[in-house]
Amino acid sequence: ISTVSPSFMAPAPTEVPLGSAEKPIIMALAPSANTTELIAGGEAIAAKLTELTGYTIEVTVPTNYAALIEAMGSGNAQIGWLPTVPYIVAYEKGYATVGLVTLRSGADHYAFEFIVHQARVDDGTFTSYYDAATSANTADAATALAQFADKRPCYTDPLSSSGYLVPAGYLATSGIKTKAGAWVQGHPTVVKSVYLSPKGEICDFGTVYVDARTAVTTDFPDVNDKVAIAFVSDPIIPNDTVSFVAGLDPTIRQNLVDALLEIASTDEGLQLLKDGGYSIGGLASVDDSFYDEFRVYLESINFDINSYK
Repeated sequence: ISTVSPSFMAPAPTEVPLGSAEKPIIMALAPSANTTELIAGGEAIAAKLTELTGYTIEVTVPTNYAALIEAMGSGNAQIGWLPTVPYIVAYEKGYATVGLVTLRSGADHYAFEFIVHQARVDDGTFTSYYDAATSANTADAATALAQFADKRPCYTDPLSSSGYLVPAGYLATSGIKTKAGAWVQGHPTVVKSVYLSPKGEICDFGTVYVDARTAVTTDFPDVNDKVAIAFVSDPIIPNDTVSFVAGLDPTIRQNLVDALLEIASTDEGLQLLKDGGYSIGGLASVDDSFYDEFRVYLESINFDINSYK
């Protein structure tokens, strides 16, 4: 029986380190805005992260929220800019843990709104129960939402908090049944769909974050004249996350968190975040318990997170 001398054994292959050019860190962005804009904004943030950490970072925009979650679970993304419900689902699956929450105007929670075409307000089909001058509703939710009975909504994604889950929960708990929703993907697309529906061609109303109309002013400069806000919720939805794949090397994770917080601490960095596609105005460190209150809220409107796994 022949033996091989240890001196002639092939050396063990050296593992390619994550963050190297050969094995870049993948940063996945939520497909809730214009993809071209997201890619450009994400690549600018990635370049700054590379400058601060030395890691090679590539950007991707999955086709929908479910694909974003699965990218975290399959190892095809190590950083995920996950909206609230996709994050909760990814956490429950054991795919990801939160590191940071995004801020807008200093707030870490946000509201959603129901929007309709102004022509349908003018013809009496709908009533706007929101006064832009005072930034206040002029009626309670039950009154404002009753008008959507048997109407067709435009929704963003089945896992979107403001673009479907919470508004649909509001309607359901108010006993209001609508027609089947049109899934159009992305808040700007919901605004555009309502804009293009003066007679309900695509849908009768839409649900978006406040104020998603600003995302389409380049394409539709008169959007504020053509799309009316019918009702605005309280700021009850936690802002989006910056999450990290479960099991990520703690040193890499901490370096990325520190770099992102450094970006958010300068005017130049804040402009990068703002231009990234989500109008981010800052970042703050949080852990998973930050989302516990919202989990209770989802249960209160009869949404079962397990059904979205």
